[in-house]
Amino acid sequence: MIEEGSRRGKTMAERRQIFMDMGAQNFDEIRLSAYRTACKLRFVQRRCNLHLVDVWNMIEAFRDNGLNTLEHHTEISVSRLETILSSIYYQLNKRLPTTHQINVEQSISMLLNFMVAAGDCDGQGKLTVLSVKSILATMCGGKIVDKLRYIFSQISDTHGAMTVAKFDHFLLEVLKLPTAVFEGPSFGYHDHHARAAFPQQKKLMLNMFLDTMLADPPPQCLVWLPLMHRLANVENVFHPVACSYCGADSMMGFRYCCQQCHSYQLCQDCFWRGHANRSHSNQHQMKEHSSWKSSAKKFSQAISKSLGCVPSREPAHPIFSEQPVRPLDLSNLVPPRPAPNNMNNTSMFPSGAPTPTKSRVQGLAAAQRMNEEHALIAAYVNRLQNSPRALDSPSRLDEEHKLIARYAARLATESGNPERPPADFSFDTNRQQRQLIAELENKNREILQEIQRLRVEHEQASQPTPEKAQQNPTLLAELRLLRQRKDELEQRMSTLQESRRELMVQLEGLMKLLKAQAAGSPQTSPSHGVGRPIPMPVRSTGSTPTHQPQDSLTGVGGDVQEAFAQGARRNLRNDLLVAADSITNTMSSLVKELHSVDDGAEEEEERLQNGKDRGKATGQKQMVSL
Repeated sequence: MIEEGSRRGKTMAERRQIFMDMGAQNFDEIRLSAYRTACKLRFVQRRCNLHLVDVWNMIEAFRDNGLNTLEHHTEISVSRLETILSSIYYQLNKRLPTTHQINVEQSISMLLNFMVAAGDCDGQGKLTVLSVKSILATMCGGKIVDKLRYIFSQISDTHGAMTVAKFDHFLLEVLKLPTAVFEGPSFGYHDHHARAAFPQQKKLMLNMFLDTMLADPPPQCLVWLPLMHRLANVENVFHPVACSYCGADSMMGFRYCCQQCHSYQLCQDCFWRGHANRSHSNQHQMKEHSSWKSSAKKFSQAISKSLGCVPSREPAHPIFSEQPVRPLDLSNLVPPRPAPNNMNNTSMFPSGAPTPTKSRVQGLAAAQRMNEEHALIAAYVNRLQNSPRALDSPSRLDEEHKLIARYAARLATESGNPERPPADFSFDTNRQQRQLIAELENKNREILQEIQRLRVEHEQASQPTPEKAQQNPTLLAELRLLRQRKDELEQRMSTLQESRRELMVQLEGLMKLLKAQAAGSPQTSPSHGVGRPIPMPVRSTGSTPTHQPQDSLTGVGGDVQEAFAQGARRNLRNDLLVAADSITNTMSSLVKELHSVDDGAEEEEERLQNGKDRGKATGQKQMVSL
C-alpha cells in the first residue's frame, strides 16, 4: 500500500510538472486568447519533443501499432498508449544524430501525463483511438496541409466526402487540447461548432475542406491551430528594427506595424501584452509581419505591382485529387513480434485456459509464422506502392530473395514434419484454420500479382516510345536542326564536287593545248621533248558528280589519276592541293615548250637571213667579174 501510494504521488507530481513549467512562462499575460493558446501548446510541443516528429512518422507509428485497423470509438489502456509513445520516441532517436539525442523516458512520461490529463476526462485510465490520433497528429511537427489531409482521411467516407458527424467527433477530441492548457472558456467544445465551420449543407470534398481550414480567418474554434504553425515558423526570424515601446534594437519572431501611427512597430512580446506609448492605442489596427524586407525591396515590389509585373498569388495549398486512395486491407495480418528464446509456448494462452497439446502449439506457431510472412510481404508491397523509386533500389532484390528464402524454409520445415494434428481439434477450429489459410493464400497471390504488375508498369515507363518522342517538342526541334544541318552539308559537298569537276575540265583543256603545241612544232629540239613526259588527255564523259568523288575521274589519266587516286578516303583539301600542284607543273612545262619553239623559230630566221646575204654577195661578185 505504501509503495502504491508513493507511485501515485510520483505520477501526480510528474503530471503537474509540465503545467508548473508552463505557468512559469507567464503566458497568461497575453491578452489575446488565440495567441495565448498557441503559445501554450507550442511550449508543450517543444517540451515533449513532439516538434521533432514529423506527421508522416506519426502516421507510420499508428500503422506499426495497429491503430489503423481499430474503430475510432475503441478504447485503449494507458499501458498500451505508453507502448505506442515508446515506439515513437525510440524511432525518433534512431533518426537523430548522436549529438542531438533526446531523453526518451522523460519525453514519454511528460507526454503520457499530458495526454491522460487532456483525453481521460472521466479518470478511467483509457483513451479512445480517435482521441489518441487527434492529439498526436495535431501536436506533432510537419506541415499543416499534411496534418489536415490525414485528419480528413479520418473523418471522410469511402467516397471521399466529409461526414459531419465524424468531424463533430474530431472537434470534441481536438478541442480537449485548449481545455487542457486552461483555455476551455475561449475554445471549449460546443455542438454548434461543426455547423458554424461548414454552414453549407452540401458534399464537402478534400480541397474544399482545406480551403476552409486554411482561410483567413479560419473557423473560430480552430483559429489557434494555424497560428501555432506560424509561430513555429517565425521563432528564428530576425528583424533589424527597434521596438517602439521597449526600445530593443532588434526583434525575433513576429513584428507588428501600426496602420495609423507612422513608423510605429512593436515586438511580439509588447503587442501580445498590450503595451502602448505615445499616440498609439491598442484599438489601432496592427499588421503582422513574419519576415523582414528592406526599403529598397519594398519599393521595387511596389513598382512591380503598380506595373502589373507581380504574378498572381499562389493558392494556400496544392490541388489534390478528390478520389480517395484505397489502402490495402491488412486487417487479417498480424505484425511480426519476435519473442525471446526462453519464452514458454504456453505463456501465450491465458492462465485460466486449459493447457494445449504439443501439436496444437505447433500448429498455432506455424500459423503465426505464416502470418508474419504475409505481413512482411504486405509491408513490402505497400512500400513499393508508396514510393515508385523503390523499384530501382538495389536492395529490392535482396528483400525479395529473403522473402523467398523464408517461404522455402517454412515449406522445408513442413515437409520434414508431416505429422497431422491429432483429433483433439474440434471441427470448428479446423474449419476456421482452413478458412484463414485459404484467405492468406489468396492474399498472397494478389500481392504477387500486384508486384508483377508494378514491375511491368515500371519497365514500360522506363522505355521511351515513339509517341512520347513525338510529344516532346525539344526532341522534335533537335531533329529538325539535324535535318537542316544534313541538307547544308550535302549542298556544300555538291558545291565542292562541282568546283572539283571544273578544275578537272580546265586541266584537261590545258593538256589539249600542250599536245597541240607539241604536234605543231616538229623542229623542237629533242632535249625539250624528252625532258618531261606529257600526259595524253582523253575526253571526259561529262557526268556530274553526286555523292561519289570517284565519278569525276572517269576518262582522266596521267597525273590527274595519280593526284586523285585515293578517292573519297582522302581529304578533299589535300586533293585540291595535289590538283593545284599538277596544274602548276603542267603550266611550267607548257611555258618551257613555248620558249623552246620561239628559240627554234629565231634560229631558223637567222639561218635564212644569212643564206640570203651570202647569195646577194656572190651575185655582186659575179656581176663585177663580168
